Amino acid sequence: MRALVVEDYHPLRAAIAQALRGEGFAVDESGDGEEGAWFARGTPFDIIILDLGLPKLDGLEVLRQMRARGDQAHVLIVTARDRVEDRCAGLDAGADDYLVKPFAVPELLSRVRALLRRAYARKDPVLRIADLAIDTATHRVQRGSQDIELSQREYTLLEFLALRAGELVTREDIRSHLYDFRSESGSNVIDVYIGYLRKKIERDDLPRLLTTRRGHGYILGPA
Repeated sequence: MRALVVEDYHPLRAAIAQALRGEGFAVDESGDGEEGAWFARGTPFDIIILDLGLPKLDGLEVLRQMRARGDQAHVLIVTARDRVEDRCAGLDAGADDYLVKPFAVPELLSRVRALLRRAYARKDPVLRIADLAIDTATHRVQRGSQDIELSQREYTLLEFLALRAGELVTREDIRSHLYDFRSESGSNVIDVYIGYLRKKIERDDLPRLLTTRRGHGYILGPA
């Protein structure tokens, strides 16, 4: 599962991001509204933690832009704005929940879990590419009837590719949207992890699913 944390106070942003990673999320972080809006446009997130008092672009405007283009990601607003009018404005703009600062991070995690439970009760959380099944709720991966054991970094990369199945995903896409690979600019670590994935999901002479376009990027889907 993927989460985006848009919060300008770095210590709080880091604490939320760390807690979400501990829950198994792949997390992107942003400290201003413009960058947060850019992340939201480019990546399908399961949950977005969104502050309102952001530099460059107010959080409410970020939320309005998302809903105007049909983005249905679950949004949990975290803010110091505690008036009833502020809560109503956030919920009316399309937020799914509203949490006033200061708050305890365990409460935020409980609200995230509740939002996603309701969401997955309404839709199938499993991504399917040919006979490859990726359960985004449990992180279970199967090829046919066989379970595939992946590290957290491997799973994060596979889910990112699966959400764009059939599309060319560049190395820059991966570095820009996956925190785990953001510090790896100039190294071949992405190629290394693509190799790890290929060995696991294409083992035992199974049909090829992961294609490398040299100099361009990768495509997940039947060859």
